[in-house]
Amino acid sequence: MNAAELKIDLLADTPLRAEADTPTKAVSRRRKKAPSCHHCGTALTDHAMRETGFCCSGCAYVYRLIHESGLDAYYRIKDPITAPVDATVFQPQNADWLAELQKNAEAETDEKGSPHTPHNQAATTPRQVKRSASATAKLGIQGISCAGCVWLIEKLFSQIPGARRITVNAQLGHMEISWTAGELSLPGFAQKLASFNYLVGPHDSSTAELESRALIRRIGLCTAFVMNTMLFTLPTYFGMEADFPYARLFGTLSLAFGTLSMLAGGGYFVRRAWAGLRHGLLHIDLPISLGILGAYLGSLYGWAIGEETYVYFDFVSTFIVLMLIGRWAQVCAVERNRRRLLSLQPRPQHIPILQPDGTLQPTPPERLQPGQILELRSGQILPVEAILETHASAAPESDRALSPASLAASTAREVEFSLASINGESAPRRFTAGQRIPAGALNLSRTPIRLRSTQAWAHSLLAELTATQSETEHRNPLLERIVQGYLIGILGIAALAALFWGFHTGGDLLKTGAIVTAILVVSCPCAIGLAFPLAEEIASVALRRRGVFVRSPRLWSLLHKVRTLVFDKTGTLTLETPILQNPEQIATLSEEARSALYSLIRDNPHPVSQCLLEALLASGPTPAALEGDVLEEIGCGVSLGPWSLGKAGWKAQEADGNARSATAMSPQAKGSATLFAYNDTPLATFHLADSIRSDAPEAIAKLRALGLEAHILSGDATNKVQATAAQLGLAPAHGHGQMSPQDKADWLRTHAPSDALMLGDGLNDSLAFDAALLRGTPVIHRGTLAQKADFYYLGRGIGGIHALFEVNAIRRRAERVILIFSVSYNLLAVGFAALGFINPLIAAILMPINSLLTLTLVSASMKGSKLQLV
Repeated sequence: MNAAELKIDLLADTPLRAEADTPTKAVSRRRKKAPSCHHCGTALTDHAMRETGFCCSGCAYVYRLIHESGLDAYYRIKDPITAPVDATVFQPQNADWLAELQKNAEAETDEKGSPHTPHNQAATTPRQVKRSASATAKLGIQGISCAGCVWLIEKLFSQIPGARRITVNAQLGHMEISWTAGELSLPGFAQKLASFNYLVGPHDSSTAELESRALIRRIGLCTAFVMNTMLFTLPTYFGMEADFPYARLFGTLSLAFGTLSMLAGGGYFVRRAWAGLRHGLLHIDLPISLGILGAYLGSLYGWAIGEETYVYFDFVSTFIVLMLIGRWAQVCAVERNRRRLLSLQPRPQHIPILQPDGTLQPTPPERLQPGQILELRSGQILPVEAILETHASAAPESDRALSPASLAASTAREVEFSLASINGESAPRRFTAGQRIPAGALNLSRTPIRLRSTQAWAHSLLAELTATQSETEHRNPLLERIVQGYLIGILGIAALAALFWGFHTGGDLLKTGAIVTAILVVSCPCAIGLAFPLAEEIASVALRRRGVFVRSPRLWSLLHKVRTLVFDKTGTLTLETPILQNPEQIATLSEEARSALYSLIRDNPHPVSQCLLEALLASGPTPAALEGDVLEEIGCGVSLGPWSLGKAGWKAQEADGNARSATAMSPQAKGSATLFAYNDTPLATFHLADSIRSDAPEAIAKLRALGLEAHILSGDATNKVQATAAQLGLAPAHGHGQMSPQDKADWLRTHAPSDALMLGDGLNDSLAFDAALLRGTPVIHRGTLAQKADFYYLGRGIGGIHALFEVNAIRRRAERVILIFSVSYNLLAVGFAALGFINPLIAAILMPINSLLTLTLVSASMKGSKLQLV
């Protein structure tokens, strides 16, 4: 796709305006519009998607849930394009922290008594008090994209027994709920929201002090001051004489409101400019502050000596409002994208530690020490390096303290773990008793297992990978050079003009001061103070429509430096779970068979089970689970009574008493097919395969056409990484395998220390993120990398990365036009002011006019590039 095609594509999904089109034109346009996902509105890029009408199984699943819940009015309220559904809708969420929060909230309610019982009337029984008590909690929520999301969340809450009241703040990304104590489950409500693609997390009280909210207050105050300033200045423009009885009063009131505007709005820029100077930064707020201060002080001087030609508080106030609006647009764009993510992540799950008396004591990861016996549940991540234990070596005397599931798991000598989050290895790895298991490994067993820790949390790889870096203020060398040149030029011209006119007028300070003031006022830094933020906001909006969200303002100043693209493989270029190649097999199953399959895979974190669960839930209503215990044969499969799911033939071998581990199975039994059977009679054969993202080859080709070099860094086997590179059209040498997290970071520091964009999704990419110039991630529900990333992107493709560079090129062209206009304006305006043709009043009039012209120019430039605000 070239730049022109991208410009058209960015507007492809803009709603048609019926009042501007004839019926024939409207029909023609609808016919040309690409098919889009029924749920999120994303354009469907391949034939398989167009057949189903959905961009992914997640969207199909949520679409069905919404209609089954009778909430299909959501689609009449929502925005035309929203975020595609993340795969986490099919996965259970960590609810330990929510259960603890609910327990504390209801305990606090019990201590206070029922808020609904009048103080002068006691409840008849304590039971009645508890039943009528209302508990409250504040929570963060991720995934809100429009008013339809707010409506849907409120409706979902109202359907839960015990629900009382909910207030959703979409701007801040949090909600406050109240419920009848003992009648509602917070973990259950959070899981329900997760199934609709809304993730619940801890409430972050700091979001109440967002900079954009403070700027809105300043804009509101300064707008009011502008109106009052103009009100008392207008009589002067309409011919009010200086000897009019109220002339001095009107002038004084104009001064008062102008001063208030200076304090409320101008003070914002002055303080930031001073703070930048103290830290050695030439901030853009410095020239803005000089213009504002010069205009204000000149007006103050004119008021003091009674010279109306020097008084222009109304224009100063107008300029301040325009500058504040520009800054708000810049800040708001970044904050809005950040609020889509949870500011805080749930605390790490507590790990049960075996005590001397045989009991299990939940312990936070940061308190783990070497030598402790840990019990790791199914789907839980190992926080520290540990050795897999057998039951005998763990603590024989504690048998009675173990549950049947724990006992069965503890005596197992083989366990499968996923290492994808720490080294990108897609295939599960099997460990036997006595082997060391690295921190960050995910337990794929259906039952708890016992391990002996070998290190403390502080020395854990997981602790290193999850450590966050404080964000420091970014220095923009280009902007600093522009500000430096501006200051040198304007202050130099003003000084020379002062010397010339002071000598030429024989020391007339009034005339000389008027010319110097006019120079400082008329030299307006509107291009970089107002137009640049607006251009960035328009570009950010265009990217949001493509599923790319800017988190850090430094992205725009650094993106042009990128020459190297570094991709993680698993989860970034490929999908996290295998893809079911023949989903039609699920449609052939009876209701009983669907229930059996659901029972076998619903609580299983294994990638194969997760893939089948995703396909099963997307294909129809959630089946009822069968009763009974699911048994697992490591490396072979799972079974529930006569039902089995796994490698072909393993149940028959088990029935003959010849069950073997996967390492001893025949090559035929080791095939990629997964067999679902009843009494060893095949019902369906599922073919699964790792798959690169559908648009990855085309997207990589387009990025390389822009002159960018692409590399793949992965912890997976080198041959697999090189095979992926070949599928993407890259040379084998650009596929780097078997790399640890530190290896990735070292490669970046050695080969691309100042021009690399790193794209990754797992904890194993955390250190590489720290070493890269810019960072992006496709996964937003894990928290760690999303909080480090400069941008994130949604959906099941990487096409948004190409759009990022194309949109940035359009933005930079628009900014060059703005700079040319600004330089031309300043040369003319400052030249005329230095020659004495522009007095301070005219300069003050030109100040806001130039701002408005600059806004018009940037809007026209970006509209010409088809990047419109939607």
